[in-house]
Amino acid sequence: MMRAFQLLLVSVLLWCGSVFAQTEQPVGQSGSGSEDTPWFQQTPQNSKFALIIVGASANDEIRSRLRGWVTDLHASLREDYGYDSDAIELLIDDGSNVGNAASIVSGGSRVADIEAAIERIRSRSNAGDQLTVFLFGHGSSTFGDAKFNNVGPDMTGSELADMLSPLTGIDMVMFNTTSASFEFSRELAGLGRVVVSATRSAAERYDPLFGGFLVTALQQKRADIDRNARVSVLEVFNYASGQVSQWYRDQDRLSTENAVLDDSGDGLFSREPGTGQPDGLLAEIAYINVISAGTQKTSAEALRLTAEMQSIEREIFILRNQKVNYLEEDYWKRLEALLIDLATRTRRYNELP
Repeated sequence: MMRAFQLLLVSVLLWCGSVFAQTEQPVGQSGSGSEDTPWFQQTPQNSKFALIIVGASANDEIRSRLRGWVTDLHASLREDYGYDSDAIELLIDDGSNVGNAASIVSGGSRVADIEAAIERIRSRSNAGDQLTVFLFGHGSSTFGDAKFNNVGPDMTGSELADMLSPLTGIDMVMFNTTSASFEFSRELAGLGRVVVSATRSAAERYDPLFGGFLVTALQQKRADIDRNARVSVLEVFNYASGQVSQWYRDQDRLSTENAVLDDSGDGLFSREPGTGQPDGLLAEIAYINVISAGTQKTSAEALRLTAEMQSIEREIFILRNQKVNYLEEDYWKRLEALLIDLATRTRRYNELP
């Protein structure tokens, strides 16, 4: 049995060499338990949106650095991940004096501006779409009162959660890159959400490096560790947090920030999410990319097969993470069936002109 499985796996890897796989799918396609994980099942009909919020800056140097990060992020989402410009809401400071970024800024970071941007996204989105929220700037947390320092009255995590609540049926990813971001981020945790915090406690009050490395991870898909031309939230997290750790080692300094992730909805964040951990399943199947058949094969058939392959790989990830719920023989049978299905569709894709 194992020998046959190994040969099958080798064949799948050879066939998949030129194809981007791994991702989302229609519910329960092969009965691997995905009916219990109904989130991040993007199809070609679903859309992806981004909300980038840059809060008030303490000085000109920080303001310039944050604006550089988010303009690079805006460009990367369009050029590397297929987002339409009008699917990205960029809110900076008070919305004025934004220099070269003026053409892409849609407002400031006031609560009213954030509410207006979320309403614009709500009016254009449908169930099954995905929204990724990026928070850049300063955060504070004292006696359980965690806030994002935007222009005007500072916003709490629960207030942002309330603003996002009308987006029913929308899958959500949150990147909070601010100082003392943990308590704020915990207010955003919930089923069907992937929440990343640059810090794990209120004591981590210094400006984190995580935001810059997050943007670097996304640019040119540097975080694409498995080389499938797609970038998952888990890959972004691992790349950025790894770069932060390496920076502190290179500087021979004690780290003042520790990024954490929650995607189980319990608000208990993990420093090392992934297989065998409470968190990491959704982050592994939540992709930044808009679904695409690629630059070489652009036909409707290529797009359909791409979506099907990504759906099957989503099931493989879910099955792998739920292995403990199956008898061993049943697990390998299910996995073998999925791999055969994936190999068949991949071969058809590669045969397309």
